[in-house]
Amino acid sequence: MSEHLSEQEIIRRDKLKEFERLGIDPYPADLFEVNCNSLQILNEYDDEQKNLQEVSIAGRLMALRLMGKAAFAGLEDQRGRIQLYISRNDLAKGEDFTLFDEVVKKLVDIGDFIGVKGYVFKTKTGETTIHVKEFKFLGKALRPLPVVKETKDEAGNVTIHDAFVDPELRYRQRYVDLVVNTGVKETFLKRTKMIQTIRDYLNEHGGIEVDTPVLQNIPGGAAARPFITHHNALDVPFYLRIANELYLKRLIVGGFDFVYEFSRNFRNEGMDRTHNPEFTVLEYYVAYKDYFWMMDFTEKLFEKIALALHGTTEIKVGEQTISFKAPFKRIGILEAIQEKTGTNVSEMKEDDLRELCKKYHLDVNNTMGKGKLIDELFSELCEGTFVQPTFIMDYPVEMSPLTKKHRSKAGLVERFELMINGKEIANAYSELNDPIDQRARFEEQVKLMERGDDEAMFIDHDFLRALEYGMPPTSGIGIGIDRLAMLMTNQPSIQEVLFFPQMRPEKSE
Repeated sequence: MSEHLSEQEIIRRDKLKEFERLGIDPYPADLFEVNCNSLQILNEYDDEQKNLQEVSIAGRLMALRLMGKAAFAGLEDQRGRIQLYISRNDLAKGEDFTLFDEVVKKLVDIGDFIGVKGYVFKTKTGETTIHVKEFKFLGKALRPLPVVKETKDEAGNVTIHDAFVDPELRYRQRYVDLVVNTGVKETFLKRTKMIQTIRDYLNEHGGIEVDTPVLQNIPGGAAARPFITHHNALDVPFYLRIANELYLKRLIVGGFDFVYEFSRNFRNEGMDRTHNPEFTVLEYYVAYKDYFWMMDFTEKLFEKIALALHGTTEIKVGEQTISFKAPFKRIGILEAIQEKTGTNVSEMKEDDLRELCKKYHLDVNNTMGKGKLIDELFSELCEGTFVQPTFIMDYPVEMSPLTKKHRSKAGLVERFELMINGKEIANAYSELNDPIDQRARFEEQVKLMERGDDEAMFIDHDFLRALEYGMPPTSGIGIGIDRLAMLMTNQPSIQEVLFFPQMRPEKSE
């Protein structure tokens, strides 16, 4: 982008020259020691005990009100905002009032970084404030922050001006969004706490966190369209992973009983309010367990997350109140479709399923096999109706090439998806550990690929070889971390819980 400076940006650059004239480095390299943050001060200061008399704090200047020989300012750090009181006399060295008269009054702008040392007191209005005894300039902001202004008409109606609310600008300039929009930072702090809660829970139950390849020579473990790249040294194509499942199961073969990974996955597909091409999935695999155990374990995990973030299992999501109190409802996918359509699809042939889809005006074609047609029926007609946490169970074998056949229901597999607020949040199986059956399932996927299904799975011959060495009975799950964060922070779109969602390149001016 070409640089076109506004009048305010030109003025701020001129102030840099003034700093130089005064012999003050506007970007100093020396360390400024910090011993507290704004939240600690607000929570811990006791006006009767007069504690916190030697505080040192740094942050961004977000307000400045000059009052002759003094000033009140607002300093914001990661944990919040604190008021400062700055006196001309406190900053003077002898009769030199330069630091206040020249720097604070003339050269400091909203958005600049400063460090202060002083003692805490309460103003006559009861506001906890730092009386500044030492002031150090730490960094000049050359662009002005968007400053929200409020005006009132004669009837008392408030109008907001210059709010930084345009979604494209917010996502493209997240660094500004985090500074000026209240609550955005809190969303991401909650996401971090959610992930830490999950990690602690898995570790407590014997989980071992691992890393598996992002660059893969076969995009396995899911039905999705991959991103393709090229490895120059090996002169072969590689794929950004669409899932880490097959690598984690290799580790189960290798003798680990419980492994997990927070995986950055990439799928070259659509973008909307619940899909981003780059996303985070948690997958964990546990030997000697089945999908019934996995349902019990996962609903307790979700209950724990809700309590950790909100102190309750009842969470407001949009207009809904969702209960994460275990146990969750359980229903078979075919039963769910029958409840919605009045049609028993369990024995239907592929052509009949296609006609049923057309009856409901679903977008289907001849490349779609029986599994995809059933998936289309459920996704379009049923999925959005499950608001409270519900395990959708027992999928047709055609939909689940990596899943063990059901122990008692012919034609089905031991799989569940967890639906919450009308969206899939997790997908889990009793893992297929029969290498003969797995090879046959992969071969069926190849046939679908030959029919034009660009999401069908490749055959991973090395994974088959691993299975032939023997894998114990295992249950595994994938949980969409971004969608779970949406629920736990009450955000309407995935872009609100990603620091930097994918966007078109910014056009040059």
